[in-house]
Amino acid sequence: MPIILKNIEPRVRSAVKHYWGTLSAQAERQGAVTGRTDTGNRNAVTGGKQMDGFCDLLMGVLAENGITKPLIHRHSRLEIPGYFRPTKKWDMLVFHGGVLLAVIEFKSQRGPSFGNNLNNRAEEAVGTANDALVAYRERAFGDQAPKPWLGWLMLLEDCEGSQHPVGVAEPHFPVFPEFKDSSYAKRYEILLRKLRLENLFNETALILTKESEAATGLYSEPAPDLSMQRFLASFAGHIAGIIAS
Repeated sequence: MPIILKNIEPRVRSAVKHYWGTLSAQAERQGAVTGRTDTGNRNAVTGGKQMDGFCDLLMGVLAENGITKPLIHRHSRLEIPGYFRPTKKWDMLVFHGGVLLAVIEFKSQRGPSFGNNLNNRAEEAVGTANDALVAYRERAFGDQAPKPWLGWLMLLEDCEGSQHPVGVAEPHFPVFPEFKDSSYAKRYEILLRKLRLENLFNETALILTKESEAATGLYSEPAPDLSMQRFLASFAGHIAGIIAS
């Protein structure tokens, strides 16, 4: 069954607007309570919910393709067993008839600490994917046949801090050439592509957005192979195929 994807660009823009609007509201609420603004934009990322617009988008694509049977968890009951730890709490789970069909992470980052946060995100992505895949192999999700679809979506602030070239330390061995003089935005692109190439995630997506475009939700996709169109088609196609089989 071909997957229908309608008006994806304006709907992604709506999700991006929701992201910036939620960050602003969280910052204002925390400032009103504490009487101060946290350094490093921490007040704008500790409240959660800023990526809910992307959850809505994924759910909408399923519904528009007549995929109404799955049970979707997005705000609670998000824990599934891990192999290296008892459980991992994901951002969105999709079930059908007790079978885990899809597991998704929605991540975002704004400045200023791009370097440390990118390293943390890379370790987190590799670790959580391996944890879930080995848990599946060991039948932690029951005796289900299909391997769950794993997706990782990244929204990154498009600014000077994320776009300027960054050096690397090479005291003992040279780093892979693609990392040399690359920006943090480029390194996210490399990370997301390699996560998919190494079969850790079925699909990954990268969206860049400027805070100055918060009111419009304008965004860019630096790599066609990391686009929302591809991400959504793969996600909906996997679920439709399993339900129809």
